[in-house]
Amino acid sequence: MAAIKRASGIPTIDVSMVTITAGLDPEFGFDTANKIGVEVQTEEVAAVKLVVKGILRAQKPATSTITGHKITLTDNMFNADLVVLLQGGVVEYDAIETDLVVGYTPPLAGASNVVEPFILAAYSAQYDASGSIVRYEKISYPNCTGMPIAFSSEDGAFRVPEYVINSAPNTGEAPYVITYVATTALPTFMS
Repeated sequence: MAAIKRASGIPTIDVSMVTITAGLDPEFGFDTANKIGVEVQTEEVAAVKLVVKGILRAQKPATSTITGHKITLTDNMFNADLVVLLQGGVVEYDAIETDLVVGYTPPLAGASNVVEPFILAAYSAQYDASGSIVRYEKISYPNCTGMPIAFSSEDGAFRVPEYVINSAPNTGEAPYVITYVATTALPTFMS
């Protein structure tokens, strides 16, 4: 009996980091997201069947074309830079403590607001049997744009915003790319 090749499996866990790259702006990232839901968006063409007197004579099979992904990013903090990227608007910062957000104004109701597409990269950790992180999986989604954002609040619970992002690859472009990076290659944050 011939030996069969073992399928390779890659165990990944957690949302270790999310980074955003938009145009010429520097990449920014955050490690406060705890869930990324991804739904494949497809365009379906139904099968065409020729049935004559109850007998199937011929059929053209159904087709399914990937048109992109709908990404729902659940974050544990309000991220002003991400919100501006997703829906536009203006963030106001403190004049002295320049990292302190003092306000946000979304685009005006009824205004045409075009936002720049960006690349979203989601990192997950890969562990070995000893419990050590051996590398990170990085999934990159091209041509992302955001949907308008709403904020809900609840007594006794921190707000957990959900950001809905649509990714649509260009003609001849993959809908996502998976790469694996060493633990030392995970982006670091500026202080």
